[in-house]
Amino acid sequence: MTTELRRLRNYIGGEFKDAADGRTTEVVNPATGEVYATAPLSGQADVDAAMAAAAAAFPGWRDTTPAERQKALLKIADAFEARAEELVAAESENTGKPLGLTASEELPPMVDQIRFFAGAARMLEGRSAGEYMDGMTSIIRREPVGVCAQVAPWNYPMMMAVWKFAPAIAAGNTVVLKPSDTTPASTVLMAEIIDSVLPKGVFNVICGDRETGKAMVEHSVPAMASITGSVRAGMQVAESASKDVKRVHLELGGKAPVVVFEDADVAKAVEDIAVAGYFNAGQDCTAATRVLVHESIHDEFVAALAKAAADTKTGQPDDEDVLYGPLNNPNQLKQVAGFIERLPAHAKVEAGGHQVGEKGYFYAPTVVSGLKQDDEIIQNEVFGPVITVQSFTDEAQALSYANDVEYALASSVWTKDHGRAMRMSKNLDFGCVWINTHIPLVAEMPHGGYKKSGYGKDLSAYGFEDYTRIKHVMTSLDG
Repeated sequence: MTTELRRLRNYIGGEFKDAADGRTTEVVNPATGEVYATAPLSGQADVDAAMAAAAAAFPGWRDTTPAERQKALLKIADAFEARAEELVAAESENTGKPLGLTASEELPPMVDQIRFFAGAARMLEGRSAGEYMDGMTSIIRREPVGVCAQVAPWNYPMMMAVWKFAPAIAAGNTVVLKPSDTTPASTVLMAEIIDSVLPKGVFNVICGDRETGKAMVEHSVPAMASITGSVRAGMQVAESASKDVKRVHLELGGKAPVVVFEDADVAKAVEDIAVAGYFNAGQDCTAATRVLVHESIHDEFVAALAKAAADTKTGQPDDEDVLYGPLNNPNQLKQVAGFIERLPAHAKVEAGGHQVGEKGYFYAPTVVSGLKQDDEIIQNEVFGPVITVQSFTDEAQALSYANDVEYALASSVWTKDHGRAMRMSKNLDFGCVWINTHIPLVAEMPHGGYKKSGYGKDLSAYGFEDYTRIKHVMTSLDG
């Protein structure tokens, strides 16, 4: 008996459509390795249509009041909450994530973030109007930038879509959003829900691959390109956008240092770091994957972390005992396994280091010790359930090791010494520093990094302002 595949479609100008040329891609459930849907493989004609719809809708949406935009976003948040079970099911099928954790740990923050940006729409701040030149009054206008081309990743398809469209729409922009080719289902469902709230063309979704994203970024209509993805993808977007001087917003890779000093509560640190390293199968740019431990507690910490890894479970979405599901796709499984296979002789696998099961793309929670600062697995993003551990002798060496990577997104410090925590937070070259915790995010605080982790902020008023432009208006007081 053949099961009919679900048919996903683009959402352009308020209508659901197949790709203009009829091309499709297969969508695979990573928990089973089986195809469950097809999605459009959008080409230039589809990109043109989506951009035209967004451009046509922009003047009307730009001229809405902040109160109207707030009301629309609040309706979207309420609608997502009302259809939470459907969204969670779609996201789990997209990614293989545990149903329970997706419902408790992803959907509520996502809805909260939409509501935050609904409020932010009415709270734009700027320099006071005044006479900075005799006989002249100056005012500052904050305006939407225009059409935004946005590309979301596969690790958090629903939440990253929210981080893209919510601030853009709150600021009065219109959006063309492309989900990852491996995880389009939940974003298409979002479009179905949003359809009853926003005017046609304000929010558009097109499915496709890298070439689709490239066509979006290179298109003449968007004023801004925003991507969450790999460093390589970000560099390509920045280069493409530079040809017509588009604004670019990049949230790229990470290699978060987790610095554990000798006075830290080892049991609590191990427990929290294991969760922050293995949640979502480590497929998180802020994951606690690169641990630096003071030499005096190194062996104790490694033993405890290896036990925590052994006690951590991965498995099918409906298993309530699992912390994480599969890696997203076969290539990602191959990448993670490759890091372990290429480990140098001085490294030691303390736990895990192997695929789990014969069905789906599951990988065991893994701990690797004995590493040196220039090892590949220390310098490059694994993006899997792998935690590395290095030892350090003093604060200066810990800081040197922590900063000695090309990424600069997130970090954490574990100590009871307030002065040391403040010194480390000052000197760590990362966009976020957590102290005695790792990975919590709130809508009110910015998320974004430096160096090869990209630029621009998600969340917070800073993220909202990224989707605005500043205009100076000066008028003569003489009439």
